[in-house]
Amino acid sequence: MRLLVVGQLNGQLSVAVKMAMNAGAKVAHVETTAAATHALRAGQGADLLMVEYSLDIASLIAANEAERIRVPVVACGVNADPKSAADAIRAGAKEFIPLPADAELIAAVLAAVSDDNRPMIVRDPAMQNVIKLADQVAASDASILITGESGSGKEVMARYVHTKSRRASKPFISVNCAAIPENLLESELFGHEKGAFTGAVGRRIGKFEEADGGTLLLDEISEMDARLQAKLLRALQEREIDRVGGGKPVKVDIRVLATSNRDLAQAVKDGVFREDLLYRLNVVNLRLPPLRERPGDVLALAEHFIKKYAAANGAPVRPLSAEALRRLTCHPWGGNVRELENALHRAVLLSSGAEIEEFAIRLPDGQPMPGAADPGARAAKDASMAAAGAAKSFVGSTVAEVEQHLIIDTLSHCLGNRTHAANILGISIRTLRNKLKEYSEAGVSVPAPQAGLGQNAA
Repeated sequence: MRLLVVGQLNGQLSVAVKMAMNAGAKVAHVETTAAATHALRAGQGADLLMVEYSLDIASLIAANEAERIRVPVVACGVNADPKSAADAIRAGAKEFIPLPADAELIAAVLAAVSDDNRPMIVRDPAMQNVIKLADQVAASDASILITGESGSGKEVMARYVHTKSRRASKPFISVNCAAIPENLLESELFGHEKGAFTGAVGRRIGKFEEADGGTLLLDEISEMDARLQAKLLRALQEREIDRVGGGKPVKVDIRVLATSNRDLAQAVKDGVFREDLLYRLNVVNLRLPPLRERPGDVLALAEHFIKKYAAANGAPVRPLSAEALRRLTCHPWGGNVRELENALHRAVLLSSGAEIEEFAIRLPDGQPMPGAADPGARAAKDASMAAAGAAKSFVGSTVAEVEQHLIIDTLSHCLGNRTHAANILGISIRTLRNKLKEYSEAGVSVPAPQAGLGQNAA
């Protein structure tokens, strides 16, 4: 994480800086708020500003906002009374750190405010296969397109690729193409020269230059308009950019990652996304399965979020009851990991007993999360346990034989329900259907789907 310290670097502030560096932060320093805005405008990126509370925090945030620079601020200081701390928060600071500081407090605030402490948690075979592919390509400079439903963890995967790359010690810069107005995105990406447009009071370094030497993530790339797609394509091909209002190209050395929750091949057919840009971005595709297709990750992620929000709220870490766990594993998770995280955050706050009971697992509207009433979902749980036990009996068989036995047995325990079987096996419904067609043609008896179970029959 990149930390920019603003203030007189002496005494207790210097000690706090050393603590931040020990916690993994890369620290830069300026003495005034004006110097801070100038440094950010000039491309000295920061994920967090640590500012002495005696400085004009409100003016600093306003000056940054005028330049469309949005970096969270934490205030700090020695002998600050409660009113001064409250004033700093009202001025826009996210947190207040009293000095002398505690090393654990510094580390916790940095992690909480910067929000980049999101580990890659994988237990399900479907995601383990994606991680294996990511590990294979991370060391290259190839562009990677990360696709998947909203909330499935695309940005976490992008950060994972960056940390495994040769550029890990350099900046990781993320730009959400869907969150920035179309008329501002060009300047955000490529920067601008003084006077390029009304309000351009000085040269502004864009995200391409800020990421120089490191990785640039273009989040939700499908939302970029056609004109800007052309300029992006040139930047990727030539490894140089033109600032808005600039007259001379600027060379950049970056690796580009992009994410999309839309089908970009269909967007090309619809005429809203450039085919040549898709080819340039999609050298390698990492498709993240939705959470419902990787049930093995549900428990692992749930345990992580319980620990995270128990610590954040000063609550004990409680285990999930058997029924709570059953409801989590049977829920379809339309919002994927993001929805699961919110559900566990609520559960930590609502629980008071020795365990997190099922009543604490609630939907966004506050209603309890329903259990799986249909027989297919109950069979799916039984099939999962049966499949784990059956694996021990396949010693001496070929891989193809083991795969066939596992698929047929799992489907039998699911009462022929293709959707539940595919979820448990960690494969797509299309792959399952292809396998079943292959087995049927070879004369193998395939369990037929039973009526009334939402079986998505082949």
